[in-house]
Amino acid sequence: MRPTRLPRQRGAIFVMFAVMVVALLSMAGLALDLAQAYNRRVELQALADAVALAAARELNGTSAGIDKAVSAAATAALGYTYQYNTQSVPWSSAALSFAAAPATPDGGWSDAASASSAPAGLLYARVDTAALDASVSNVATLFMRFGGAVPASISAAARAVAGRMTIPVTPLAICAQAAAPAASRANSANPAYNELVEFGFRRGVAYNLMNLNPNGSTPENFLIDPLSPPGVPGAAGNFSTSVVGPFVCAGTMLMPGVTGGTLNVQRGFPLASLYLHLNSRFDNYSGGNCMPEPAPPDSNIKSFAYSGISWMSPAAATQTAATWTSGGVKLWTRADPLPGDSSNTAPQYGPLWSFAKAVPYSAYSASPTEPAAGYTPFATSAWSTLYTPGPPSASGYPAGAVTATPYSSGSANFQAPSAAHQPGQAKRRVLNVALLSCPVPAGATASATVLGVGRFFMTVPATTTVISTEFAGAAPLSSLTGAVELQR
Repeated sequence: MRPTRLPRQRGAIFVMFAVMVVALLSMAGLALDLAQAYNRRVELQALADAVALAAARELNGTSAGIDKAVSAAATAALGYTYQYNTQSVPWSSAALSFAAAPATPDGGWSDAASASSAPAGLLYARVDTAALDASVSNVATLFMRFGGAVPASISAAARAVAGRMTIPVTPLAICAQAAAPAASRANSANPAYNELVEFGFRRGVAYNLMNLNPNGSTPENFLIDPLSPPGVPGAAGNFSTSVVGPFVCAGTMLMPGVTGGTLNVQRGFPLASLYLHLNSRFDNYSGGNCMPEPAPPDSNIKSFAYSGISWMSPAAATQTAATWTSGGVKLWTRADPLPGDSSNTAPQYGPLWSFAKAVPYSAYSASPTEPAAGYTPFATSAWSTLYTPGPPSASGYPAGAVTATPYSSGSANFQAPSAAHQPGQAKRRVLNVALLSCPVPAGATASATVLGVGRFFMTVPATTTVISTEFAGAAPLSSLTGAVELQR
């Protein structure tokens, strides 16, 4: 008996092949489309990163800063293309927004117009390419559709947020001598001698930062937690010398700003542990506390010791204006009370105008930034009226440019850092110091409100007990720009 033949399977292989071809084409299409989408995403991420950084570098809390950020963003976008370098990016400021914190929810970001009308605190820029023309972020699914119903395009939009990571403020705080950011000091009946006073300090007068208190005869000074931004609870370990030391060396803190909430402070700045960190500005790296790369010396490390001052007659008798206590309720200097005490003598005013000059109140303008060249100051001929009674006179004070001071004049008042650390960094001896609203609540640690930031020029290296500085004016908060980095 012959075996029964199985029915022929004609066409089966063809059917299986057709199904496999469709599957293979779908998989290949998926790979090709996803590759295009991935490439577009990479292109747009590079664009978003560069534009966000360019915009964030211009932000300073002012309307002008917002305007510059918008312009910088547009300029940065011009250098980018997409779709395998075949298409220029049609940039729109609609893709750019601003906020005060990097983690602000979507609804909290302001467009350029809104940010320009209320710019205070807006130090972060965000770029979202989804807000550009749809052709930029959408990639057509040309091949994936072989596999069935899929969207006509997929989004490859990218986002980037950039802003400040640090602020150039030393983790040292003192009390503001007065709450007013600016006031007029009437030194005589002639209003031409009315002097600009900022937070109670006089430009060109030297102060020992460790020996001041507007609310008592006991000095008040503070160490700031450099890791906890305003309004953020701190940790006790953040006040250790090992943590704080590098920030004192560099003169920075790891936060975008010092206002907008209370800072965590420790009462009593531990100068005995940190004075060498401050002295890196004078090219002193003994003890290995600081390194020249992140903490370079000043380009002029000349000490302006009172005993060697050549531009005052008679010579100063103290490194800072002599201490003065008003009835046991205020600790300040002999240069501060108005009128000055009748026992004042010229040597008690200490070195004057080694870095900064007194400024007429009439030259002051209540604007977010000080003019690039500074306010037009008094001439040294005004000393006889500004510092009374017993005023000193200027003898051999640098002449010429309005901005000329001993620090900037060179020759006998100049000393370069060591050859290994040249050229140094100009004005590194200027400490940006937080000025607190005082009295600060009692306790070894407390929360304190910053009224402003003062610029204090170190005239000589610090000691274990003294930081001798000359007040150089309040630092506009918009000028305190630190490192800008991507936040993702």
